[in-house]
Amino acid sequence: MKRTRVCDLLGIDYPIIQGGMGWIAGAELAAAVSNAGALGVICPNAGIKPGDDLVENLRRQLTAAQGLTAKPFAVNLALAEPAVKEWVEVVIEVGVKVVITSAGNPATYTRRLKEAGLKVLHVVASVKHARGAEAQGVDGVIAEGYEAGGHNGFDELTTFVLVPQVVGVVGIPVVAAGGIADARGVVAALALGAEGVQMGTRFVATHECLAHPSFKEAIVKAEDTATVITGRKLGPTRGLKGKVTAALLEMEGAGASRQELEAFLGLNRSRKGELEGDLENGELYCGAIAGMITGIMSAEEVVQSVVQGYSSVVAGLS
Repeated sequence: MKRTRVCDLLGIDYPIIQGGMGWIAGAELAAAVSNAGALGVICPNAGIKPGDDLVENLRRQLTAAQGLTAKPFAVNLALAEPAVKEWVEVVIEVGVKVVITSAGNPATYTRRLKEAGLKVLHVVASVKHARGAEAQGVDGVIAEGYEAGGHNGFDELTTFVLVPQVVGVVGIPVVAAGGIADARGVVAALALGAEGVQMGTRFVATHECLAHPSFKEAIVKAEDTATVITGRKLGPTRGLKGKVTAALLEMEGAGASRQELEAFLGLNRSRKGELEGDLENGELYCGAIAGMITGIMSAEEVVQSVVQGYSSVVAGLS
């Protein structure tokens, strides 16, 4: 498999990054991905129980990961979250090597993180934001198309459209995200000029992921049209179709206000669906690629399937 600047930057064997998947991006999965030669990612709220402290939960997850792997792994920090300042200090204190920032201005903490010796990647959904992130000194950007699961950019640019435009305006490495689950997607992303990929949904359907078995099975059973974008007034979010997404679409079609939508969603509906397995009343963040996932694998098997398939895909192009 092609070695790129992303491999050298992050100290990994393959230019593959696990997505930051909120409640279900825990230590066991991150360590398994990193041990397989890619870059695992932990989120501060992974596996957290109601009432637990977010800062201490992050510390526990990081310490657990360090006990499971000696290889680099990353932390995904949503910059708009109230606890982000404390998260940054915990990440530095524990000795994490890579941080992926999202949902906010990279100017806020990039300098602090880089002064502490960390590598910083920032998630972007437009050329403007990619330029801005580079200007703030990040080491690379993750250009995420709206095929991705979970929260997406308001402009809803697809990965195939976004990535080459971002590559064309920045000099730092670009990682493609959204709609990638196998070797074909990796080859396509590199053909667009990306130097790595981020995969989220494919890693949900793994043995090591914290996701509830019912959520994993729902992904395996998904077809090509199984996901939908909702919440355009709040921020576009892609997930598996179900009772909650149907209700949201109906409310949005009827002109519901932002406040009404927020009241309907309440708190932690995604936790209810993804961790607790309540498929009827919870949200199930999931990428449009779900229809290509036909089984639950180990994280190592996912990585190796991409690595081993890469050469045959490239050979088929000649």
